[in-house]
Amino acid sequence: MTDASLDYGDIDFPKFDKQKYHRHLRGWFSYAFASEVFVIVSLTLFLPICLEQFARDNGYLLPDKTEPCSTAVVLPAANDSEGDARCVVKLGWLWIDSASFSLYVYSTSVALQALTVISMGGIADHPPHRKLLLLTFAALGSFSAILFLLLPSSSPVWPLVAPLAIFANVGFGASIVALNAYIPTLAHSSQEVVTARAELVELQRSYPHAADEHTDSEHASESDAPLLGSEAHSSHPAVSTAKEKHDKLLSATTSRISSQGIALGYAAGIVMLLLALIPVRAMKGSTDSLRLAVGLSGIWWALFSLPAAAWLPGASAMTHAGAVAVEEGEVAKPEDDTNWSMWREIVRAWKRLGQMLRWREIKRLRNTFVYLAAWFLLSDGFTTITSTALLFAKTTLHMPASSLIVIGALTPTAGILGSLAWPVIQRRLGWSNLRVLVVLVVMASAIPAYGCLGFLPVFQRSSVKFGGLTTPGEMYVLAVYFGSVYGAFQGYARAFYAEFIPPGEEARWYGLFSITDKSSSFVGPLIVGLIADTTGNIRYAFFFLVFMIWSAVPILMSVNVERGRDDAQRYTASGQR
Repeated sequence: MTDASLDYGDIDFPKFDKQKYHRHLRGWFSYAFASEVFVIVSLTLFLPICLEQFARDNGYLLPDKTEPCSTAVVLPAANDSEGDARCVVKLGWLWIDSASFSLYVYSTSVALQALTVISMGGIADHPPHRKLLLLTFAALGSFSAILFLLLPSSSPVWPLVAPLAIFANVGFGASIVALNAYIPTLAHSSQEVVTARAELVELQRSYPHAADEHTDSEHASESDAPLLGSEAHSSHPAVSTAKEKHDKLLSATTSRISSQGIALGYAAGIVMLLLALIPVRAMKGSTDSLRLAVGLSGIWWALFSLPAAAWLPGASAMTHAGAVAVEEGEVAKPEDDTNWSMWREIVRAWKRLGQMLRWREIKRLRNTFVYLAAWFLLSDGFTTITSTALLFAKTTLHMPASSLIVIGALTPTAGILGSLAWPVIQRRLGWSNLRVLVVLVVMASAIPAYGCLGFLPVFQRSSVKFGGLTTPGEMYVLAVYFGSVYGAFQGYARAFYAEFIPPGEEARWYGLFSITDKSSSFVGPLIVGLIADTTGNIRYAFFFLVFMIWSAVPILMSVNVERGRDDAQRYTASGQR
């Protein structure tokens, strides 16, 4: 063992510092409150339709490509109107559908975001730099959103809206990776988990045989990694019971922090949506009103990031073993600070990714990668449902921007209720986190399946006023339904993944998670854009979404939770850092 202080038979864990812990927790919540507004107001609502509107203001109607799209008369929202002229915009030598322009920009942004979060994984795993990294990308994203206020669609350089949208999304996604890396630390540092861990250590001291079985893990770098290994509690029932209690508390605390962050962010998004509704209605949903909404979300993001800058643990709070918000394995050694280099960490991050994706490593963390495979499909599917539904409502159902804002407000409102109600439902039914996730996924798949019904002849008749997602009224109902599912799904999915992460590599593994997270999904929007361009009817994309979501269900159900947790802890204990 390289550090005698990590001998769990001799150490005394630091006392719980309530004031310091709650300050760090408030800092974490404050950034969730700040950044989630950009997701709800811009990323999933105004940004897609704003980009489409920019393209429409500068586009022309097919087939002649001579009449500006802005002069076209919008038909009433009835059944799908195959006779509506498509709007295309010329970028370079290509003519692109106005709706596809929005999807292509989004797809590009999340592809670049994936490259960014991989590169920054090692930097964010170095605790003294995690906060700086979070604030740097928060500044990049928020100010890119604010610059929408300075770029009208009539400007000859209007295509600059694309890189602004890309930088905003990259900034958000990268900062969230750093934010998510705090979740395991905060959960391990909570009072109930600290108490349970101390009780477990005392029992191991009382039953030396149970503790001896794994005091030989000299490479252990996490205070909880050896304690949580399956071998540590196999010798005595009391140790086994304490281990089970610790794991349950840790899982529940992780889920609670994640869900509360989602609910708080949704609440902030609702407030901002209601504020944005005033100018959007007053300006009749013009492009300028959409730019204003995106810019206001950037201002909110920047303003409420200031408390996070003050309260999140910085370098001084994360360089000693007694810090409440830091696990033992995250303590930066002096030599690490002396030799640390950002560019070396970026190169190392890509090398480490290659190591992580080796078949030998995948087999060692099989359940972690199985869950990532399911998450690749699920996050892509859920994100694409949101953007596709909004573009469908705008281009096919011809719903005005003010109506889309109402839908945007209904979704997170229902999301708050869902994120709070599902844990209660889970406790009453005795379901596992995995079962809750599967049920939520199946419920979400009903939305694109319902949209597919719009192709049935019965819903194409003018006499039918409802059904198959052919009328605006159905969008309001589906917004409430989807929000109640999506809010709960986000909280459970993020917390569930935390159980499979090797301790001490949170940012690196959350970076991999973010590649397929809701802000890092590029396959779905790209394919939906190609479907819209090829068929001229975005409704066909609903078939693709049903297939994508249902493909993830058998993969998700094959995850072995207990084995995955133990494998992750053994992975760290064996020195694979």
